[in-house]
Amino acid sequence: MNTFVPLLIVTASIGLISGSVIWIVGKLRLGLEVDGFGSAFIAGIVIAFVAGIISFILGIAGVMDGGGLIGGIVHLIISAMVLMISDRFLSGLKVAGFVGALLASISIGAVYWLGGLLLGQII
Repeated sequence: MNTFVPLLIVTASIGLISGSVIWIVGKLRLGLEVDGFGSAFIAGIVIAFVAGIISFILGIAGVMDGGGLIGGIVHLIISAMVLMISDRFLSGLKVAGFVGALLASISIGAVYWLGGLLLGQII
């Protein structure tokens, strides 16, 4: 029970941040359309969960170490694939094929990067 509440808080936080980023990219129409923030929030949690599991498995298999250019490319491809899979299971999320998913994944990464820069300036 001690670890359950912090896990819920972290999951909700990741969902809010990821959902916001997915919602922003959806509004920009860069290969991704989202019906509303609720769908973006659910997509953010699903994408973070699945991408985390895939990255963990690839790390154990020795395929990637999580850093560098290769790690970045692998994360982009994983994110694009997860977006395409999420499109099939989440009714409020529409992805325009693999190219659209890759473009959305790059856009999501760019929004995260810009957010990190802005937060770095504030903090």
